[in-house]
Amino acid sequence: MKRTGFIVSALALMPLAINSAFAEEAKTQHKDMPAAETAYQGAGGSPLAAVEMYQDINPKAPAMSKAEFDKARQIYFERCAGCHGVLRKGATGKPLTPDKTLANGTEYLKVFIKYGSPAGMPNWGTSGELTDDEVDLMARYVQQTPPQPPEFSLKDMQATWKDIIPVAQRPTKKMNNYNIANIFSTTLRDAGEVALIDGDTKKIINIIKTGYAVHISRMSASGRYLYVIGRDARLNLIDLWMEKPDNVAEIKVGLEARSVETSKFKGFEDKIAVAGTYWPPQFVIMDGDTLKPLKIVSTRGMTVDNEYHPEPRVASIVASHFHPEFVINAKETGKIMMVNYQDLDNLKITTLDGAKFLHDGGFDSTGRYFMVAANASNKIAVVDTKEDKMAAIVDVGKIPHPGRGANFVHPKFGPVWATGHLGDESISLIGTDPVKHKAQAWKVVATLKGQGGGSLFIKTHPKSKNLWVDTALNPEAKISQSVAVYDIGNLDKGYEVLPIAEWSGLGEGAKRVVQPEYNKAGDEVWFSVWSAKNQQSAIVVVDDKTRKLKAVIKDPRLVTPTGKFNVFNTKNDIY
Repeated sequence: MKRTGFIVSALALMPLAINSAFAEEAKTQHKDMPAAETAYQGAGGSPLAAVEMYQDINPKAPAMSKAEFDKARQIYFERCAGCHGVLRKGATGKPLTPDKTLANGTEYLKVFIKYGSPAGMPNWGTSGELTDDEVDLMARYVQQTPPQPPEFSLKDMQATWKDIIPVAQRPTKKMNNYNIANIFSTTLRDAGEVALIDGDTKKIINIIKTGYAVHISRMSASGRYLYVIGRDARLNLIDLWMEKPDNVAEIKVGLEARSVETSKFKGFEDKIAVAGTYWPPQFVIMDGDTLKPLKIVSTRGMTVDNEYHPEPRVASIVASHFHPEFVINAKETGKIMMVNYQDLDNLKITTLDGAKFLHDGGFDSTGRYFMVAANASNKIAVVDTKEDKMAAIVDVGKIPHPGRGANFVHPKFGPVWATGHLGDESISLIGTDPVKHKAQAWKVVATLKGQGGGSLFIKTHPKSKNLWVDTALNPEAKISQSVAVYDIGNLDKGYEVLPIAEWSGLGEGAKRVVQPEYNKAGDEVWFSVWSAKNQQSAIVVVDDKTRKLKAVIKDPRLVTPTGKFNVFNTKNDIY
């Protein structure tokens, strides 16, 4: 796995003189930032890399031709923007704005870019990722005025909106024999497609063109409509009632995005959809059954530390079950917005202070409390969606990454929600019952030892006795190609390792094993075995009770499968 994204943690604080002793130290492998984190932040580059941007000639900065500027800009968006932000104002990484970089100078910056640093920056030059010429190019580029991508207005969105099959022309009843509740929407990351796979027969129903690197699939409250959003901000609406499910509407909501959700509150089912973007930093509210854009809201503003941030990316969004509201998380500000969609002309937003940088999360078993990772703070923020207030902020391991997390009843501590971590091997179990287990509520009641860092997803099911944890971004192939599984009734026993990639029977390739996902019945667990787009990938199905191989789904059309979303479990927040 390539290291993509770089962190300059001490750029403005280091002395300007770089002696040979420091250079030798910078050559060593840094330990503060795990390879999994740098891989996760970049993960394939930003769709903004190809967006034309204005070059502002800064007379104080080193000279750059237009061709050099464009090449450096592309490298920056492919490798660095995930950590340092589009405007280089800082996110997981420190700011790289000219007020900081010009004072250091080109030669100073080249050392950091080439050798990395113990504080967390990858060694781009010595690792072979960048040539010496490219290192020099990037050292000059970060001293330029950061180019700003264009905004994306309601008018821009309307120009991309396609009502492919209007509502009046869609089926009035289910027109196929598929068990829709057990369909898996499977991201084919590098193909810009999703595969709809029949969970009963393990056959592909349809391959549907979507945006690049679909991040999530979400279900409408009725279970009829599937919403998928790509990193390129293309949002597709798929009608599962059609004879062969396919796109019925499409829109581009920005230039880069990750999140989508639909209204779940009684009386608003299927009526409202919302999508959040990384760029521009905003969210858009749409008609749920057509994707017609209705209203845009910016997320720019103050952080929880009372500093202005110009590009708070919208991370996760969930729909409240207690109010006609969306819970929208702004990554860089650490702010959580409870957006009431009952009256779009007089939009009511309740803003809560969480922690930085908000990412992904899921509900507790009751559907009342939303648990969201603040992965730069090593915390989980707990939102009471019934009272619209913060219930707690819980310290966990390093760089929590729960996906949606995992809910189960601990033999000793009662109901808990679990998260794995990108930055360490721990698995944190947080008590979630403030009524019958008040002493344990909103505390880490137990910490399990996993295979290692680099975990992206953790999963169980109400009918299962197993807890599954992937380590897809661990730098060791043996770990990234397997999963750990725990007996919920005997967690102290430790984990069993299952060689999922080996079971797939694939040839060469990275074969990273990612995202356990249950079928509707809760007796099968599906894993993506994710290789490069020019190599074969697969889906491996495991019998949850026996932990034995049940099936392998192979097809040339399964190009880089990653996320899998079971219709029933996604619709009902079962995880």
